[in-house]
Amino acid sequence: MSDWSKSVNDWNAAIIEEFRANDGRVGGMFEERTLLLLHHTGARTGTRRVTPLAYQDLADGYAVFASKAGADTNPDWYHNLVANPGTEVEVGTGTVRVRARVATGEERDRIWSRQKQDYPQFEEYESKTSRVIPVIVLERA
Repeated sequence: MSDWSKSVNDWNAAIIEEFRANDGRVGGMFEERTLLLLHHTGARTGTRRVTPLAYQDLADGYAVFASKAGADTNPDWYHNLVANPGTEVEVGTGTVRVRARVATGEERDRIWSRQKQDYPQFEEYESKTSRVIPVIVLERA
């Protein structure tokens, strides 16, 4: 494991611990953000993982964004959800079964535009990369 990967894993572990200890609330840079814990299964390894992500409430679930802070590649969790779309998320103090799908067309554009409006750093992420940042809809199962 690279030093960068270890650093990200340690950072995520601290956020997950704080999230669970504080009824789904996290301080610091996430204090005013909606945050969920995405459970996902490794596409190649089958390893179960948990990743904290910003989300947007939708009528039938949630949207998450494979921004990877504007990197030129999608995050691993994105590939894991495409391979294994049935999963669960922790939101607040509850756990919800969901099924992931990649939003396309007008739906993707509408959700993405709202996310950039509500959280301008997502517009910054978009400006850093030439890829179209995937929007993943997590529909309640």
